[in-house]
Amino acid sequence: MSLDFGRYAFDVWLALGVSAVGIGGLILQSVLASRAVRARLEEEEQ
Repeated sequence: MSLDFGRYAFDVWLALGVSAVGIGGLILQSVLASRAVRARLEEEEQ
């Protein structure tokens, strides 16, 4: 697999980086929301 993007290399790597940051942000948001809901449910059960 060759990663030679020629003159579009900067644009391609920038798009990949932005996508990775966006996906990472969504994962982080999901994990934090899950923890908050779990804590609230455990509090209600007590």
